[in-house]
Amino acid sequence: MAPNPLHIGVALDGAGWHPAAWRAPNSRPAELFGPGYWTDLVTTAERGLLDFVTIEDTLTIPGPPHTPADDAVDRVRARIDAHLIAARVAPVTRRIGLIPTVTTTHTEPFHVSKALATLDYTSLGRAGWQVRVSGTAQEAAHFGRRTVPDLSAAELGEALRSGVYPAHVHDLFDEAVDAVEVVRRLWDSWEDDAEIREVSTRRFIDRDKLHYIDFEGRFFSVRGPSITPRPPQGQPVVTALAHSPLVYEFAARVADVVFVTPGRAAGPGHILEQVTAASARAERGGEPLRVYPDLVVFLDTDDESGAQRLARLDELSGGEFSSDAAIFTGSADDLADLLLEWRAQGADGFRLRPGVAVDDLTAITDRLVPALQRRGAFRADYPDGSLRSLLGLSATAPNRYTTV
Repeated sequence: MAPNPLHIGVALDGAGWHPAAWRAPNSRPAELFGPGYWTDLVTTAERGLLDFVTIEDTLTIPGPPHTPADDAVDRVRARIDAHLIAARVAPVTRRIGLIPTVTTTHTEPFHVSKALATLDYTSLGRAGWQVRVSGTAQEAAHFGRRTVPDLSAAELGEALRSGVYPAHVHDLFDEAVDAVEVVRRLWDSWEDDAEIREVSTRRFIDRDKLHYIDFEGRFFSVRGPSITPRPPQGQPVVTALAHSPLVYEFAARVADVVFVTPGRAAGPGHILEQVTAASARAERGGEPLRVYPDLVVFLDTDDESGAQRLARLDELSGGEFSSDAAIFTGSADDLADLLLEWRAQGADGFRLRPGVAVDDLTAITDRLVPALQRRGAFRADYPDGSLRSLLGLSATAPNRYTTV
């Protein structure tokens, strides 16, 4: 095994991150909502020895964020549930981490805790959680319990530039902080040896090793304990996507890994400094926050260059593709060089977004991984252990109630 292997995950989003990906020759639009398609994607990623897959999800139909809904039918306008996809592929995979997106808005942390703990059991310690805030009026309208003002693309851009957000945005992230805290406490509410399972004494659990969490906050009041035993990892891996100091600080308060979006030319150095500053403001203790830059990738194939493939997709969609993350087009060797360069600047790992899921995930597995292995920068096999240990976190997180 490489002495200090790169950590690489992929972000799966339907047919791919380009809106015309479903129209690419090798895509499988008729199968997007079937189990075979998702099983094939995740097993392809596992064949490449990747650390994890994240599975995108929102409470809105896919489309550009913070733009008015339209009636366009030339892109995939439907989703299936990310957590249930992860549950489906868990039994047919063995080593790769499974990180579905689950919103903290309009959901109850007790349900989220139970669902993700169950995924950790069914995957034998490979579960994670990508925390998402649902901040649009359209999403709130699905539930009818509250109103959320819309933030336009222009207002979002100004907030990102100035670092000043409307009060309701701060409220959404404060709520998310509390939601993650409740979930984490519920995961700890059973000590690791709380299950006795002694038939002779008729004792399944040691009731003294179950704990009320007694969380009282602005948004939630949860007594606990959970009805699900502590997950195999103790604490499944918590991740978040962040684009600004406000969200870097949110990630520093709640997450193990933060996905960031540096520009291609600037690299991750400045963002790494901002994440460090956010961690200091949040007075983060314990393990440091791991920082994984995102890249949307269109890799060269035998038939076309990545740039040609992107240009063809842009022509199909009728406009130039843009993304919050930097866009890479080129060879696997060039991408390998870029990842190593960014690691030298301090990145802890990377999350790659395949422009076309079928084509670019296959290229990551069959071209990028061997290119990194030739450089001695990527593993030749999976090590034993959980997703936490694969990412270099403590193998089993300590239980706050046991230590008390």
